[in-house]
Amino acid sequence: MTSSRPSHLATALRHPRYLLSEWPWRALAYLVSTAPVAGVLSVGLLLVGAPLLAAVNAVHRHDRPIPLPLALFLTLGTLALVGFAPIVSAAVAAVERWRLGLIDSRPVPARRWSSVAERYTSAHAWREVAYLVWLGGVVPVVYWVYLLLVLIDVLLVASPWLAGDADQVIVVWDTIDTPGEAVPYAVVAVLLLPVLWYGLGALAATQGAVARWLLGSSPDTAALREVTRSRARLVDAYEAERRRIERDLHDGAQPRLTSLTLQLGLARLDVPDDSPAARPLTVAHDQAKGLMVMLRQIVHGLRPQSLTDLGLAGAVRELADEATVPVTVHADLERPVPENVETTAWYVVSESLNNVTRHASATRAEVRLTRAGERLVVEVSDDGRGGADPARGTGLTGLADRVGAAGGRLLLASPPGGPTLVRVELPCHR
Repeated sequence: MTSSRPSHLATALRHPRYLLSEWPWRALAYLVSTAPVAGVLSVGLLLVGAPLLAAVNAVHRHDRPIPLPLALFLTLGTLALVGFAPIVSAAVAAVERWRLGLIDSRPVPARRWSSVAERYTSAHAWREVAYLVWLGGVVPVVYWVYLLLVLIDVLLVASPWLAGDADQVIVVWDTIDTPGEAVPYAVVAVLLLPVLWYGLGALAATQGAVARWLLGSSPDTAALREVTRSRARLVDAYEAERRRIERDLHDGAQPRLTSLTLQLGLARLDVPDDSPAARPLTVAHDQAKGLMVMLRQIVHGLRPQSLTDLGLAGAVRELADEATVPVTVHADLERPVPENVETTAWYVVSESLNNVTRHASATRAEVRLTRAGERLVVEVSDDGRGGADPARGTGLTGLADRVGAAGGRLLLASPPGGPTLVRVELPCHR
């Protein structure tokens, strides 16, 4: 199964037909589903935060000590909040990772906890707590401000009808007494409706980016690490030599071997089956055909013909169709990619899908190709058992060497139990 539509909201916002696509509605669904979660969290924070702020303000203004009962309540409330936050944040984080799929199909790797104590000692757990505070403290304020802007705009749109009522006066930054005076404001408000609709998507994309940043695996967990790689100083010379070898094999050796195979085939037709030369000739003919297949594989290994014929996205989709597990391809390549980068990216996808088939025990996989500025980002993920380790000979170290030779880097997230994510970033500048 293949797809060329954007894989997340931040990419969709850059498309000219964004307002006519499904993405604004997905953003709206994401924001609306946030409201009950953020509302419950904000109430919990207010139960402790409001008395604490009131006490601090009383001490600051009246220079009086906090009463003992209030101090005891604040202390116990703060300790309860800190004590339960890592546990509650685990459940909230799981819900948030699931909800993030409304605006971003890229997986957010979740860490598996071995004990309750780890929830209090891991930096990743406290990052989830920070997201809990952000979701309950900052998000409701931003939502109310945005809702206020929407209500003002709707009020301006309806102002010509409201101003027609003798008992009502619409006040914005001026007093509106008649429908005629309200018409210019209504026109401007109507023109601002697409801006607000687009801003809704930007708000959802920002919230999703914060969620991905705080709920993803933290660097100190080593779940996401850069695989050791080697960098070649003579990449351009290597690429020129590769092209020469490919050209010599394709234009020189391959036609001659094809001609030899043809001649041997014609000779077999002229030699009787009972002749002493028939068997050696048959063996030579079969060996020549085998050499032709091997030579095609060598030429294909230097640069797959599908890259030349179909481009990177088409060649990757061809790999996906040949895979033994269902593979979804998301390609967002608005600009051409250099030839050597295409070749490296193709090898990354090919080797990663082979690993998925042979080692991951996965039921599905996804491939994403995106152009982020002057970089090509290739991501291959699967829902398999995880635990991929370059030291165990899964080909990741060799793949990292190839990526490093192109000036890029390979990163791996593969916690035990899965999922696995291979991310490769390749520079596209010449």
